[in-house]
Amino acid sequence: MQRVWCRDLPATDMLVRGARVVDPLIGLDAVRDVLVRKGVVTAVGDAVETPKGVRVVDAAGCLLLPGFVDLHTHTRVPGREDEEDLTSVSRAAAAGGYVAIFAMANTDPAVDTAPVLESLQRKAQAEALVPIGLFAAVTRGLQSAELTEMWELAEAGAVGFSDDGRPLANCHILRRAMQYLKVTDRFIAVHAQDDSLMGAGVMHEGAVSARLGLAGIPTISESIDVARSLEIAAYEDGRLHLCHVSTARSLEHLALARQSGVRVTAEATPHHLTLTDEAVESLDSNLKMNPPLRPESDRKALVEALRSGVIDCIATDHAPHAQQEKEVPFEEAAFGTVGLETAFAVIYAAMVPGKQLSLPVLVERMSQAPARIAGIAEPTIQPKRPADFCVVDPRATWQVTAASLHSKCANSAWLGATLKGRVKLTVAAGRLVWEDGA
Repeated sequence: MQRVWCRDLPATDMLVRGARVVDPLIGLDAVRDVLVRKGVVTAVGDAVETPKGVRVVDAAGCLLLPGFVDLHTHTRVPGREDEEDLTSVSRAAAAGGYVAIFAMANTDPAVDTAPVLESLQRKAQAEALVPIGLFAAVTRGLQSAELTEMWELAEAGAVGFSDDGRPLANCHILRRAMQYLKVTDRFIAVHAQDDSLMGAGVMHEGAVSARLGLAGIPTISESIDVARSLEIAAYEDGRLHLCHVSTARSLEHLALARQSGVRVTAEATPHHLTLTDEAVESLDSNLKMNPPLRPESDRKALVEALRSGVIDCIATDHAPHAQQEKEVPFEEAAFGTVGLETAFAVIYAAMVPGKQLSLPVLVERMSQAPARIAGIAEPTIQPKRPADFCVVDPRATWQVTAASLHSKCANSAWLGATLKGRVKLTVAAGRLVWEDGA
């Protein structure tokens, strides 16, 4: 069953010459030429001959990488197209080097029936530059009361099930969902959060929240729900995916579950991997997200877990919000940050030069690992495989501004910052979807 949909665009013919090609799937890290004919990689090597009529792209000094895959995007479609639509979100994805993204189901209306899911598939086929896959809701209306028709939604093409944005309210509903899941060959992605512990919190509970006088969100509001979800997944032998893990204690539960054979995967976001609650001292509402930015000890634990593979992949949790939802006092602002366009640059600059993370590991966590979880073909730079790659200039600097972003919203945690590393072009599903700002 197809799991991603996009517009029908012309297949690409292109020779990318002289890039450093890094493909962890085949152990390749060398300067190579890459030839694409009719959207398919046909040659990878030294001094590849240029076929007549094929355009040559000089990529000397650049990186050519398997395209990125995002397991956690909020498209706001249907219901809030003023904040984002499938054209704008896929343009943002293309500008960030993504060749597939997966949309969460917490829309208005929620993606909780096959007709809604199928209408979004048709919309993606008409509007999306980059292939878009779709999550379906676990419960009707995201109310944690009645399960959706999960088998029907899986048959219609849902990649998995999630009420992300809201936790599943009780153990019984998660257990029932895990039981029902077994007939679908899919997984449940959970937003781990105990609402009774989160309360009215707006940032991490700790020294910074105390200084600012803001209500805090304790780490146990996440880690307790992570432990609960893992216990149920183990008992029912269900597939579980942990969204936006943010605490060291959650990682301890995750590592133990892996050792005991629980079928679990997990993601971390660029903002949790690179920022801490100290940044919230500015009271910039673009730094308000859920789960919140945590202390340095948690951030370091996340980086180590990503490096070691305890965390499988990087996901953006791209969450566009209208200007009026962010330009209010911090306590009243909406949770969330956009992230598709900045993800690679942020993590590459923060971690690769200092050897916290190797480039091949970063690429694998942003590209091939999320593709495996989603059950789609892993992007790779091999002959006879569809062209799904991006070319990045690691030397290029650019400033994150409302004008430079291609999302409809500019609520970026890095708004105003100058980043190093810019995507020069993106080829997704064999089609050129992004090149130098076009």
